[in-house]
Amino acid sequence: MENLWILAQAGSQEAPSRIGSEPVDASGQSTTAAPGSPNAGPDGAPPRTGSPYSSYSSLLLMVAVFVVMYMILLRGPRKQQQQQKKMVQSLKKNDRVRTIGGIYGTVMDVKGDEVVVKIDEATNTKIHISVSAIGKNLSQEGGKE
Repeated sequence: MENLWILAQAGSQEAPSRIGSEPVDASGQSTTAAPGSPNAGPDGAPPRTGSPYSSYSSLLLMVAVFVVMYMILLRGPRKQQQQQKKMVQSLKKNDRVRTIGGIYGTVMDVKGDEVVVKIDEATNTKIHISVSAIGKNLSQEGGKE
């Protein structure tokens, strides 16, 4: 549908009786609904002419953003927690470990949520730490970093 816009000056001889900025057809008739007509919107406003698909595309965009946020913010840390739990469950005697504080030692005993780690061979120094304090199992990874 091709719209024709008529612009006129108020004092012009050829100006239509009603000057407005709504689109008109070739005969000079307004193509929008007049207030009070059956096609007019609420409160006499012209009907909406937006695409019904624009709301679906914006909804689809929002869903895509939430999926990306889930992948970045929730899935990554959860995967790391599962790897940490698996590593802690596989701890056994004589494994070389590094704590999150940077202490290297050898596992002597695992009791529930507590690990006994020998940190000095010469003086036979042992410490009791929580399993959550184990950063890496160096025996599984092939050696010391």
